[in-house]
Amino acid sequence: MRNRTFLTILSVLMLLCSCYHRGQQTPDAWDLTRQQIDSISFSTTHHYTQNYNFVVTADHLPLADAVAEQAFDTLLVVKGEHVVVADIQTVPADTIDSVWVKVARDQITQGWIHECELLEGVSPDDPISQFIDYFSNTHLLIFLAICMVAGGAFAVRRLLRRRAYIVHLRDIDSFLPTLLCLLIAASATLYASIQMFGAESWRHYYFHPSLNPFALPFHLALFVASVWAIIIFAVAVLDDVIHQLSTTDALLYLIGLAAVCGVLYVIFSIGTLYYIGYPLFVAYAIFAIVMYHRQPHSHYSCGHCGRMLRTKGNCPYCGAQNL
Repeated sequence: MRNRTFLTILSVLMLLCSCYHRGQQTPDAWDLTRQQIDSISFSTTHHYTQNYNFVVTADHLPLADAVAEQAFDTLLVVKGEHVVVADIQTVPADTIDSVWVKVARDQITQGWIHECELLEGVSPDDPISQFIDYFSNTHLLIFLAICMVAGGAFAVRRLLRRRAYIVHLRDIDSFLPTLLCLLIAASATLYASIQMFGAESWRHYYFHPSLNPFALPFHLALFVASVWAIIIFAVAVLDDVIHQLSTTDALLYLIGLAAVCGVLYVIFSIGTLYYIGYPLFVAYAIFAIVMYHRQPHSHYSCGHCGRMLRTKGNCPYCGAQNL
């Protein structure tokens, strides 16, 4: 007993006497050089600065050995190579772009390029930013829209002919698939809204992404939280489908659900850019909830096997009697 008391007191004393690093003391925290102030200002408006890393996404990027008219030689960096921002200069007289950025692949391969040309041919060296780049491609969205609508219509038609289960029309006894569809529609609407009304904050997020919603502004935190919710509910839907349907029916149901979710993402992410996504989302939410309530639902569970039952009586799964 005495040993335990001694160890407890010793632990408390160690916690109270723990070290605290105050960091380097400076006479004035804002005593910055002109170059440092310019770098902070540039980072605030352009969201990147020196030592920022990019990945080349264009087939090639031409780098000049000097700024503007002083250049006389050019070298190339190609797709997939990693470059880092080595220096930034402003040339007010330049009619194309006043900002020149020096990037380096290594000690030998480095040169200058207009900022507009650079940003068109690179992506931040972060998997989240590259994922955003991929799914923000306009041509890809149009292609996905055509494929998803055609594939979704075909899948729904085939499933209805087979009298298979499909979300909204012949759904399983769970609200989770409907909720997942509503979440995807809401997330796509929010995503497009941020791009329209919070373009600068989205641009900053693009250069400095995070999956932690607590470290972001409210509208971005809401979007990231909705993405996490989609992942969580997708897993829950998968579990529900597996437990309620046979293997074949479950596979068909999941294919149909994926097609519906894909169509919803494309419709609301594009439709919101033209302001028709908002009334469309309200109409879809009403439709989804009404269709869910029209489906027959189970209100009881078997006391022996735990399966859901629509009425009391003999369980069709295990034969137990439920009164």
